[in-house]
Amino acid sequence: MAIDFNNTEIAFKGKSSFQLAKAFWLFKIVSSKPMVSLGSVFTKTALTLHLPINYPIKKTIFEQFCGGEYIEECNRTIKELGDFGIGTILDYSVEGKEDDKDLDNTVEEIIKTIEKAKLNETIPFSVFKPTGVSLFSILEQANEGIDNLSEEGLTRYNRVVARFDKICKKAHDLNVPLFIDAEDSWIQDTIDGIVELMMERYNKESTIVYHTLQMYRWDRLDYLEKIHKTAKEKGYKIGVKLVRGAYMEKERARAIEKNYKSPIQVNKENTDGDFDKAVTYCIENLADISLCAGTHNEKSSLHLVDLIAEHKIEKSDERVYFAQLLGMSDHISYNLADEGYNVVKYVPYGPIREVLPYLIRRAEENSSVSGQTGRELSLIIKEKKRRVGIKG
Repeated sequence: MAIDFNNTEIAFKGKSSFQLAKAFWLFKIVSSKPMVSLGSVFTKTALTLHLPINYPIKKTIFEQFCGGEYIEECNRTIKELGDFGIGTILDYSVEGKEDDKDLDNTVEEIIKTIEKAKLNETIPFSVFKPTGVSLFSILEQANEGIDNLSEEGLTRYNRVVARFDKICKKAHDLNVPLFIDAEDSWIQDTIDGIVELMMERYNKESTIVYHTLQMYRWDRLDYLEKIHKTAKEKGYKIGVKLVRGAYMEKERARAIEKNYKSPIQVNKENTDGDFDKAVTYCIENLADISLCAGTHNEKSSLHLVDLIAEHKIEKSDERVYFAQLLGMSDHISYNLADEGYNVVKYVPYGPIREVLPYLIRRAEENSSVSGQTGRELSLIIKEKKRRVGIKG
């Protein structure tokens, strides 16, 4: 039976009418590019001037897209999602730190999320962002070739690898699968190399370390096949989280500025095509590859549903997951979970001022992705009308 993503009763059964109304007005604002641009400028200015903006942000965009400021504040969100068969990925969304002590503190926070996942069956994965545990500049310098690093640069690079290893070893020891997020293309080669090393080291018996591939890059489908071939030759498994990508406008602008070929696909159709081809490739090689499809796209979600049925894979097979962000695409998450598929939500958390870069980026992405906020709004309106009809 086909899944009906238009079933708003299931999609929003985790939201009260008050929460639904708040979501409506938030997406209404986010749907306006001028409003988002103005809000971003105001927020950045308020941060610079140390204005008291925590409360209004926490009661609006923060509540929609984040679980809390600290791990324990996320407990309610974890339970609410778990009650409807949806797992949580605790995502400590603090980035851009410059001091080694701060970077080491982020490592310890990520390890706490792994330890919490071990104790809670509704938290099937942990995750971290490479720029949360490394200076951007070190990743960028290493991208030009590790042999070109200065003695100090090499020392700092080795420190980054050690941080990755500390996190991955903890995940391995506690048997908690771990996603490593993708970043800008001009530091991604460095990250690719480290993640491949971690997969070789910790994915011998089972899939612990997952790489993230941004399929709006035209080279990632070939890269998927390449790392699969290498893993088979060396005798380990790979985990792959497929996403479309999060830095398209910045990537294209930098390619023009520095006069090199853009790493971004020429159009959305190619991105969609490569995403679905990558999903198919993973399912056809499920003996070696564990897959998480991170998508807010209905067609891609249904494509994976069809593949699961075609290959007679159990819906509960732990090698196949769907993932969406908290506060977005509930019509996909809740309807899939209601049908028994493995579904997780990314639940970002962290001190409000530290998480603001993530929230600003999320608002800007929503306003720039064609049809995203319009779809969210139309479903919310449909559900509001349905509830009024029931009351009537």
